[in-house]
Amino acid sequence: MPLPRSIPSTLLVALIGAVLATGCAKNEGGERPLTGSQAGRANAQQPQAVEVVTLSKRPMIESLNLVGSLAANESAEMRTEIGGIVRGIFFDEGQQVKAGDLLLKIDDAELRAQLAQIEARFNLAKLNVERSENLSQSRTIAQSEYDRARSEFAAAEAELSLIRLRIGKTEIRAPFDGVVGARTISPGDYVTPSTVITTINDLSRLKIDFQVPERFLGKVHPGTVVNVRTRGVRAGESDQDLRGEVYFVSSTIDRTVRSSEVKAVLQSSDAALRPGMFANINLVLEEKSDVLAVPEGAILTNSRGVQIIVVDRSGEVPAAQFVPVRTGLRAHGIVEVVPLRGVLNEGTEVVASGVGALILFPGAPLDPQPLRAEFTQP
Repeated sequence: MPLPRSIPSTLLVALIGAVLATGCAKNEGGERPLTGSQAGRANAQQPQAVEVVTLSKRPMIESLNLVGSLAANESAEMRTEIGGIVRGIFFDEGQQVKAGDLLLKIDDAELRAQLAQIEARFNLAKLNVERSENLSQSRTIAQSEYDRARSEFAAAEAELSLIRLRIGKTEIRAPFDGVVGARTISPGDYVTPSTVITTINDLSRLKIDFQVPERFLGKVHPGTVVNVRTRGVRAGESDQDLRGEVYFVSSTIDRTVRSSEVKAVLQSSDAALRPGMFANINLVLEEKSDVLAVPEGAILTNSRGVQIIVVDRSGEVPAAQFVPVRTGLRAHGIVEVVPLRGVLNEGTEVVASGVGALILFPGAPLDPQPLRAEFTQP
């Protein structure tokens, strides 16, 4: 029978779809298929395949990777305290010197002349005091004359000490053992207290300067261990690993970078290392010997807090058991866990990956599988 022309084509399509749906509603056995919610409940009873690892105790080290610069044990810029003409330079650039070695001599001819003048006045004052003492004992002179002679002697003695001190300042000597740097002056130059003559660096041991973010400062103190890696400075030389110890932690924090200055001294160093060289630093913040640890992928964080999923084998089928934990140290993809309720034992199986993506709930049946080797952390 032909359809009336007044039926819209869209309604015709809807009618045909309804007829087809009715015809396909039964399967070969004459039964209707499960709805979406029914299928979900049915699948929920099937064991969920999960990858697991065995909970184990291990030593853990929490560390922080930073960068720093090597520095000399001691470093000083050599300057003169008085101005004058340079009469002699007694060191070579790059020379190893000892504490007290003469490095530079400034012209002291005028000071020497003043020294001779003051020495003559000092000798006269000394004779006057000796003569006044003899006369004072015999009461031949007044006490005031004797006191004046003693005062003139003391003034001459002070003048003599002052001029000798000024002459001593015309000699620049090494303050400690070290290596002399490049010099900036030559004989005949006029130097002033602002002139940097050279530098001296004590390379008997090296220090390293670096910045530590404020959030980690509570775990850094004198004695904290640092592992330092520097690049090889000679052709074909590999990187060097050195060990050091923190000896200084700044009491203030830099507002601009929110970090604090820390210094460490290296326990040994190579003669090829130089102050100012770049170095990678591994700062050891905390060490623990035996802690329960799981891979980072086993940590589940939700509105209920931090949890891990343990495989409960007390029933006929392995089931999921949610255990609330507190996390601790983290290193190389491994996290320390401390149970907040109940007990976690070494050897317990823990779901190790995909805990945030798998459809799991307390008591859900599991099909535990070993974690693939490429995801196993050392």
